[in-house]
Amino acid sequence: MSYSNPTGSTPGTDSQAAPSHETPSIDLAQRRDELAARFAELQCDLGGLAYEMAIRNHVRVEVLVQRAAILQDVDAELSEVERILHLEETGTAGSCASCGAPHSSGAVYCWQCARPLLEHVSGDSISA
Repeated sequence: MSYSNPTGSTPGTDSQAAPSHETPSIDLAQRRDELAARFAELQCDLGGLAYEMAIRNHVRVEVLVQRAAILQDVDAELSEVERILHLEETGTAGSCASCGAPHSSGAVYCWQCARPLLEHVSGDSISA
């Protein structure tokens, strides 16, 4: 009988490679396309499911709510990916709290209303 450990290698051999510490790069445009396709599929499935339940006069609300929650999660992730892509494309880092105009990273004053974008903090309120 031969012995093998849970990793599938035999004792005395070192078949495990050093773990990679690189973070996988994420292609946001590809992720957006995948999420958009998934959203469209889930939306069609939910509509079809509701239709089939209605024509059979056997509507199960808990099933519809469960499927709608999955659709909502995909929609939220899709919206966030689209927001990040828009920020990358336009170079904006945020918007002015006063007028809502977009601003780039490093901006100190709003280009539209000239109000400061950063909150001024007095030296007395900073503790060591």
